[in-house]
Amino acid sequence: MIAPSDTTNRWDPSLKHRELTTAEVEHIVKQFGVSAAIAKKGGFDGIEVHAVHEGYLLDCFTMSLFNKRTDKYGGDLKGRLTFALEILEEIKKTCGKDFPVILRFSIKSYIKELRRGAVPEEKFEELGRDVDEALEAAKIFQEAGYQGFDADAGSYDSWYWAHPPMYFEKGMYLDLAKKLQAVSTVPVMVAGRMDDPDMTSNALAEGTIDMIGLGRPILADPEYINKIRNNKIETIRPCLGCHDGCFGRCLEGGSGSCAVNPECGREIITGIRKSNDIKKVVIIGGGPAGMEAARVASIRGHKVTLFEATDKLGGALKLGSVPKFKVDDKRLIKWYEHQMQLLNVNVLLNKKASKKDIDAENPDVVFVAEGSTAIVPKIEGIKKAVTAEDILSGKVAMKDNAVIIGGGLVGCELALHFAADGNKTTIIEGLNDILSSGKPLPPMNETMLRELLIFNKVSINAGRKLSKIKENSIEIISNSGTEEMKCTQVVLAIGYRSNNKIYNAIRNEYPEVYNIGDSQNVRNIKGAVWDAYEVARNI
Repeated sequence: MIAPSDTTNRWDPSLKHRELTTAEVEHIVKQFGVSAAIAKKGGFDGIEVHAVHEGYLLDCFTMSLFNKRTDKYGGDLKGRLTFALEILEEIKKTCGKDFPVILRFSIKSYIKELRRGAVPEEKFEELGRDVDEALEAAKIFQEAGYQGFDADAGSYDSWYWAHPPMYFEKGMYLDLAKKLQAVSTVPVMVAGRMDDPDMTSNALAEGTIDMIGLGRPILADPEYINKIRNNKIETIRPCLGCHDGCFGRCLEGGSGSCAVNPECGREIITGIRKSNDIKKVVIIGGGPAGMEAARVASIRGHKVTLFEATDKLGGALKLGSVPKFKVDDKRLIKWYEHQMQLLNVNVLLNKKASKKDIDAENPDVVFVAEGSTAIVPKIEGIKKAVTAEDILSGKVAMKDNAVIIGGGLVGCELALHFAADGNKTTIIEGLNDILSSGKPLPPMNETMLRELLIFNKVSINAGRKLSKIKENSIEIISNSGTEEMKCTQVVLAIGYRSNNKIYNAIRNEYPEVYNIGDSQNVRNIKGAVWDAYEVARNI
């Protein structure tokens, strides 16, 4: 492995990087020119050089943290920028001076130590590139001829800054972009949770940025721009910032797609076509799986009736959207509600479907999406505990110095939601580490969630199991024995069990009966949406 200077590998400190020779760097510069010429001949209008951002090779050359060279590619700031400047010069030489070249550029690295980034509002000493140096670098780049900046923040040591999860506020780079804009004579573009049309419109109108970059929002809804242009904002399917379908799927060995848009990246082999055999479809349950099945079946032309036992659609997503950083989950519920109206789905709220109700519809197809229920262990004093659902639904108020039993995603996000308001919160996890159960989170989401829990002073106790609940304390068991912990409240978040009572009762009663969502297998929203989509588009 190569690098600007001899150093240890970010991911495996036992491995060493070899320093590139001057001749090797010059060869890479030449190859940028060759590649740009191929792109131009292929009909592309310009080049974005990737990247003086995120800790890639060019970025490492610009930082004194990684660049200890003594040749022309090291030394002061101008020397450390030489690699990127020579690339620009080579592209202009091969493609012509009028061929546009812009630069992907991180305004701030957010490196507090190797392999650890800093979260928003955290005070730390920047080890990478800080804003003042970035502004000086930007002046040098634009004077050399770079014709625009595609700006963001972060590095591989703070990966979640460059690939922001839902835990960030919308437009999290805008304050940094404003500083870059103040010294820039070329256009500035910014991506990074820029999918709020009002916010982005204001940023353009105020001159904070000149262009908007959209990545994941276009995966979630490829018609995003057209829908804004035609004033159909309510029809935009939102990106959740979950990374599960895009990065997560790639890291699992699949091709990049989208958790809420199963067609993304698979357009040739998927798609919803009108059915030649119109059927009457009944759907039991208005969670993500039920709503997706209703949407797809209705687009196919089937006559759809959806039964929902509560007064609002959303299912488990209603509770999952309560934390303040889950605003896009709320947007997804609204999107589905609007889709039900547009597609004339017959939605029956406050209606728990009975066999008689189903029979009255005389269905050809029944989808059962009953969801799941929280697991409650059989231990002494368990009646004193409440569930995460009790807290998130507002049925019970969470108390200061509460203990959350379960360090999976639900328990950790509940802890963050509560601790961010200054409340003392403790997590008890039976496994040796939190976030070890269930489907693995994409690394940027997991890393940021862990860092936020630390930043908000959540006490994490792994390798301990709840054994007894007392009046104002709990007993927990670990390899060291039994210990008592004081607390004001015990909140259970230890997992979920499928509800399939209705499915088992009617599975042989109608021509086609399908069990979907958590009712079939407890997973995440991608699992629910994708399964419902695949089954519904084939009935």
